[in-house]
Amino acid sequence: MQLASQATGKERREGLAERIYAQLKQDIFEFRLLPGDRFSEGEIATRMNASRTPVRQALFRLEQENYLEVHFRAGWQVRPFDFTYFEDLYDVRIVLEQTAVKRLCESIAPGQQEALQELLAIWSIEPDQRCYDAHQLIQMDEHFHQKLLTLAGNAQMTRIHEEIGDKIRVIRRLDFTQPSRIDTTYAEHTQILYATLHRRSEEAQRLLKAHIEVSKAEVRKITLHMVHSARN
Repeated sequence: MQLASQATGKERREGLAERIYAQLKQDIFEFRLLPGDRFSEGEIATRMNASRTPVRQALFRLEQENYLEVHFRAGWQVRPFDFTYFEDLYDVRIVLEQTAVKRLCESIAPGQQEALQELLAIWSIEPDQRCYDAHQLIQMDEHFHQKLLTLAGNAQMTRIHEEIGDKIRVIRRLDFTQPSRIDTTYAEHTQILYATLHRRSEEAQRLLKAHIEVSKAEVRKITLHMVHSARN
């Protein structure tokens, strides 16, 4: 009975730590916690009505994911935006995704062609059929780009691409807060898929690079605007 009670208590703490982690991460994503903001474990514990143990677990997890910094004797801080860091990650994305479409253009097996056609059916649709929900779109967009890597068949490239996606999600999702950017994404994804399906390798790579470059520039502009607005 004692062991069962201990196990239940541990599961409860782990569940609470998960909830605190998710809430703080959402606060960072929604700019309720701004880059550079400082706070203590005690403040979070009071706000979440929790003990410091699950709070500390959640905070260290967010630190490992590069959302927070810990300053011993000075509390915690939301990591300031380092646009050079994010833009470097976007540049790696470009290399990985260009390599993926190049490999696909060189040899498209029937199964790969079918999967690309399925992607085309999602993105090549009329404006009145498009999704304009930002939360759903970030998942759809990540699936599109990740699928290109998966179809290319290099497991290590796919893994690295997934890790980059996790790191840039905090700003990448902002690209879908404006209807014009959503419409552009649908059009550009369609163009990339057509070029790939027709094995126009150089065109597909050029379109893909331009697509990611524009997204990189837009999220930087939107991030700066949203942080400025939140502070004022």
